[in-house]
Amino acid sequence: MSDQAAAKIAALLTVTERFDPPARVVEAATVKDPKAYVAAANADPLAYWAERAESLTWTKPWDEVCRFEMPDHQWFTGGRTNISINCLDRHVQAGRGDANAMTFVSENGEERSFTYAEALAEVCRIANGLKSLGVARGDRVVIYMPLTPEGVFSMHACARIGAVHSMVYAGMGEGALKKRIQDSGAKVVLVSDATWRRGKIVDLKGIVDRALAGDDAPKLDHVVVLSRTGREASAGEVDFAALIAHQPDFIEAEEMEAEDPLFILYTSGTTGAPKGVVHVHGGYMVGCDTLIRTFFGVTQDSVWWSLSDIGWIVGHSYIAYGPMLVGCHQIIREGTPDYPDAGVTWDVVDRFGVTEMFTAPTAVRMWMRFGSDFVKKYSRRSLKVMACAGEPLNPEAWSWAQREILSDDGEPFAHCVDNFFQTEVASPMLGTYPAMASRPGRAGIAMPTLLARIVDPETGADVPNGQGGLFVVEKPLPYMLRTVWGDPKRYASYWSERLGGYVTGDLAVRDDEGYIALLGRSDDVINVAGHRIGTADVESSLVGHPAVAEAAVVGLPDDLKGEKIKAFVVVRAGETGDQALVAKLVAHVREDLGPIAQPSELVIVDKLPKTRSGKIMRRLLKARELGLPEGDTSTLDE
Repeated sequence: MSDQAAAKIAALLTVTERFDPPARVVEAATVKDPKAYVAAANADPLAYWAERAESLTWTKPWDEVCRFEMPDHQWFTGGRTNISINCLDRHVQAGRGDANAMTFVSENGEERSFTYAEALAEVCRIANGLKSLGVARGDRVVIYMPLTPEGVFSMHACARIGAVHSMVYAGMGEGALKKRIQDSGAKVVLVSDATWRRGKIVDLKGIVDRALAGDDAPKLDHVVVLSRTGREASAGEVDFAALIAHQPDFIEAEEMEAEDPLFILYTSGTTGAPKGVVHVHGGYMVGCDTLIRTFFGVTQDSVWWSLSDIGWIVGHSYIAYGPMLVGCHQIIREGTPDYPDAGVTWDVVDRFGVTEMFTAPTAVRMWMRFGSDFVKKYSRRSLKVMACAGEPLNPEAWSWAQREILSDDGEPFAHCVDNFFQTEVASPMLGTYPAMASRPGRAGIAMPTLLARIVDPETGADVPNGQGGLFVVEKPLPYMLRTVWGDPKRYASYWSERLGGYVTGDLAVRDDEGYIALLGRSDDVINVAGHRIGTADVESSLVGHPAVAEAAVVGLPDDLKGEKIKAFVVVRAGETGDQALVAKLVAHVREDLGPIAQPSELVIVDKLPKTRSGKIMRRLLKARELGLPEGDTSTLDE
């Protein structure tokens, strides 16, 4: 355990503050006694998940709830379904076709709403359009669109015809996009020509054009362009609006095996290649439906708003699919939560009567920086729950949110709850249920049937409460990844007999009440404002520039984003390491990987600390930056 992690544990254990939820939150909560609920589920996990699955629509019942032989696991084997039926047809057939499904607002002033019947028709038109282009069951479709109805409906359209969608966050650069198209073997790319961010138009189509240029360009059947700025599709491209304009507004959903892939979502790992996490129709659907109802407490009467993006796992589980599985009304918004001003979020909450919302600790820290005046201009009293995830929620941010956002004149009316999950595990693994006390700095307790272990990384032995270790999940969950696309060996590496299960890669500590806190990553992955970025991704991008000989990247604490990226670069002989080159290198990473991976700091150095075998010692760089002990340097090549 590093000195930094030990310091975090010491600071955490001194925080004794707790907050009991307001009575109105407990009264509305789906689960009123979380610990008893979890204990009952843990007593018979297979019966628990069978009961949860039975509430959904299956075209053929399953034969077996779970089959597990490390590292492989299957759920609801033999069962057939389609997540699209459960998100759309089921509600329309139940007479709720006129119920509000989605209201879209954009920072550019655009506003549109859809009922469940209208959403089903839009999805079917896109699905028919994709079929007319030759997209069939099992084909991969890359979607490079911002948070818009068309982005969400395109995901559903793929699911409906059995195609596998791979959504790429509309902020990633051309290099990241190209890698994802190539690795997935996509047949079609759907792209919006532009998105709006802080009052500016971001040219997404130009990024796609550059990703598809060059001798190593991915081979595609079609590029489909949604025009939002009046730009016409170029020769050889397909216009999105024209494609779906005359398509039928219904198509039967493809009957899918429970274990058939639903989507591939790429996430950073500890190598330069992004890993394509695969989730499936059956278990993923059951997990999303279960957690949005039982943990977040969302019902058909809710107005739900997730401030995430469909390019991330939260946006898949709790924008594209979860809310529609429940059949509630959800808000989606294109733009940043502080534009045109820091009060825009609370204006939306007030106008639409949002009852439960999901946001990130980075956003809370941003609102703290602007001050509570922006918050208190608007009523937030429709809210019952504000959930935070994506990165650790520090006690100061939690306390401010509870005091300034979710209280009036010192009287709390809603509850700020923490939770934790990963791209690989597509719904909460840990969380503070709305009906239980919040403990600042702790994510919460383990979710139903999740057997959480905190183990010594060397021996695999369980460590005592109050001592940090690796967070390991002993048995699989329905909503866990099934494989890494095209790389089963990489998938298998995340499971360990020695460590006792699925190794999350996160360091954690458990207190005597069973609450678990996350301490950071154990590997070379940086969490910047909830976005996981592999150091190898950034290093590979830097070394790809002709002026760079070597590069090393570390994550450092940041008051707003949680972590920031600092890069150390050795330039090639003959290059001048001046500020002009620094600016060029930062811009190069931004263009290649997108702004989320752009280093906050970049310094030119003469050499990097290495072991005698030539391995860069990032640990040493980080320790020096933080003023921590350097530890064992006996292998350092002087």
